[in-house]
Amino acid sequence: MPSLATLQAFADTVESNDHVGAIQKFYASDARTQENDGEWRVGRDDLAAREAAILASVSAVKTTRLGPLLLDGDHSAICWRFEFTGKDGRVRSMEEVAWQTWRGEELIEERFFYDPQQMKR
Repeated sequence: MPSLATLQAFADTVESNDHVGAIQKFYASDARTQENDGEWRVGRDDLAAREAAILASVSAVKTTRLGPLLLDGDHSAICWRFEFTGKDGRVRSMEEVAWQTWRGEELIEERFFYDPQQMKR
């Protein structure tokens, strides 16, 4: 079970837009993530590389936490808003809920739930 201080430090890192750093610092080496009902992605290094590629595809991202951090034993949930500025200057936003499972102080599983139509607007 993570401490509330660890969960807060994770959220602060993401909200500072250090998404890759959050993966490298808080995810277990065998962590896995899933978007909606998509395929699982496995391995901290691969997850960090994918995140870096996504961030490189836009000119900026602004991350805002919407609401409190929810923590119950080994599970936590965070609601986020991301505003992506494309290289063309167009801004797209999306909101998602991240449902997390922790092993001690390391994040081992994270599932993201969002409406994929948000990014097409």
